[in-house]
Amino acid sequence: MATQKKSATDTIVTVSGRKDLLPRHAPYFQKLRHQCHLGFRKTTADSHGAWIARYGDASGKYEFHSLGSLESVIANRRYDEAVKLATEWFDYRSGGGSSESITVKQTCERFLEHLKASNKPDGAKDNLGRFERWVYSDVTFSATPLVKLTSTMVDAWRKKMIATPVILQDKSKQGTKKRAASTINRDLAPLRAALNLALEDNLVASDGAWKSKLKPIKDADNRRDCYLDIEQRRALVDNSPPDLAALIKALSLVPLRPGAMAALTVSSFNTSLAVLSVGKDKSGRDRKITMPKSTAQFLTDQSKGKDSIAPLFAQSNGKFWNKDAWKVPFKITASKLGLSSDAVMYALRHSAITDLIVYENLDIMTVARLSGTSLAMIEKNYGHLLQSHAAKGLAGLAL
Repeated sequence: MATQKKSATDTIVTVSGRKDLLPRHAPYFQKLRHQCHLGFRKTTADSHGAWIARYGDASGKYEFHSLGSLESVIANRRYDEAVKLATEWFDYRSGGGSSESITVKQTCERFLEHLKASNKPDGAKDNLGRFERWVYSDVTFSATPLVKLTSTMVDAWRKKMIATPVILQDKSKQGTKKRAASTINRDLAPLRAALNLALEDNLVASDGAWKSKLKPIKDADNRRDCYLDIEQRRALVDNSPPDLAALIKALSLVPLRPGAMAALTVSSFNTSLAVLSVGKDKSGRDRKITMPKSTAQFLTDQSKGKDSIAPLFAQSNGKFWNKDAWKVPFKITASKLGLSSDAVMYALRHSAITDLIVYENLDIMTVARLSGTSLAMIEKNYGHLLQSHAAKGLAGLAL
């Protein structure tokens, strides 16, 4: 009995079959279901090839959707992955999903509008800066229609972003440095969120193009180990310009994030009740903190003679502090004092939290509330301190 000869379309299933295909511009198509075909295009003998989905609507008109080369997938699994992606797109189109596609840039713009509508103007402003630097500046990438976005494109964008060195802001030093993993994660997050919102709003069939390529780097946010003791913090206050000294002292007294402290206005502190209202913080929640007498007096002194909307801690020019304004002068003072090169403004918050746990024996729930973070983050970054507390507690049980 003669062996039945396989058709050309059958050969796209296996690696060897695809390798034996003759190069041509027209794709080799295989029917998956009625009016839905999966195609493989091989234009040169040594190319990886490209996968294409073809969908026919009720009128018989065909629409094509690129699935990319799928190079990141193991060769013998590419067919299965192509079927999966094609099927998702077929279901998306047959379920009423739009054939019109917005671009990557428009996807980012939609996300910014979503943040503004969700009463997160600061988040929108921060993400706009990241989009302008990393997405909009890459004209080809940002102009890519979402339905044509592939994992190869996203991977190339990610690698380009990671390879971009950081320019040192301290002009007294020369050169550049590699981008930290935690910084890379922060720059990946807005694009990932924008694309996920588009998926949620049914503007794209699947997240296959970016799900694996925009994953955050694991263990990027390592425990903060730069601790400044009380004498070092006092030295920073005593040796800094008066405007910066006030901000440093505030961060040494209350464990807020530097950005949250810098955003406080005079109206944030109720002098009558000695209550500080923290409205802008990474936690996203407003919270009120009752200040002890000495700290309340310090905050009261800072608010004297200022309008209610003025910065509680202002630069000498009257403007709000920000990381670009405090970074260099803080480093200069820290360097003069011979402090660790890891000593940055954020180290003040870390040091204050450490003291609350080690010296004041404050429970971690209260510490988390004061600092505007979660119990999980306190345990992750300060668990080693809690372990010493546990050992001391167990020692007290000795008979």
